[in-house]
Amino acid sequence: MTSVAPVPLASRLSPEYPRRLLAELLGSALLTLVVVGSGIMAGQLSPNDTGLQLLENSIATALGLAVLILMFSTVSGSHFNPIVSIADATLGHRSWRDVAGYIPAQFLGCISGAMLANVMFGLDPIIFSTKDRQDPAFLIGEVVATAGLVLLIFSLARTGRSHIAPIAVGSYIGAAYWFTSSTAFANPAIAVGRMFSDTFAGISPASVPGFIAAEIAGGALGLILVLILFPRTTPTPTPGVGN
Repeated sequence: MTSVAPVPLASRLSPEYPRRLLAELLGSALLTLVVVGSGIMAGQLSPNDTGLQLLENSIATALGLAVLILMFSTVSGSHFNPIVSIADATLGHRSWRDVAGYIPAQFLGCISGAMLANVMFGLDPIIFSTKDRQDPAFLIGEVVATAGLVLLIFSLARTGRSHIAPIAVGSYIGAAYWFTSSTAFANPAIAVGRMFSDTFAGISPASVPGFIAAEIAGGALGLILVLILFPRTTPTPTPGVGN
């Protein structure tokens, strides 16, 4: 953990800080809109083919995620994920003041994005998912997905390769849809947001606490691996998210 000196009032009131928070809120909302919206569309286009639904959903998410990282990376770092924000501050790449604002913005954005996707497809804005994901195998999948995401993002950041994060992170999440049992949420804010979608992309409220616990464990594991494998670094802004 790094210690952060008190931030002067003038700095806290700087327009840069609210701009970063707005970028995290909008990016998180748009990411959830991509995930949930493409899930709804996949269910409508391929109602009897779960594999095809997953393919459609994963392609849209991988492409949309890469675009959103490119869009907001120069403003906030394009985290859209509390695990990434906490890891970023722990490694000393970003201030804890940013994290304190980023996390509420990410959760609010993900919830808003799911509600917007529902409205856009003619559904009620608030619909709680009935899709159960409490299988222990899913939780193992979330640990693996989140650990891999954190390791990927910070291996790039700590070796001066953050410029390839959009394609790398988008590719990883697109692949992790298929090689993890949980379809790689890897993001507590996304898990909460997808709770408001009773579709292929949803997750029941009862399943969310287990997913968040697994994601926290995966984030901690990924952070340990980063510190072991990449102990030296020149800190750089860190784009990178979970879906």
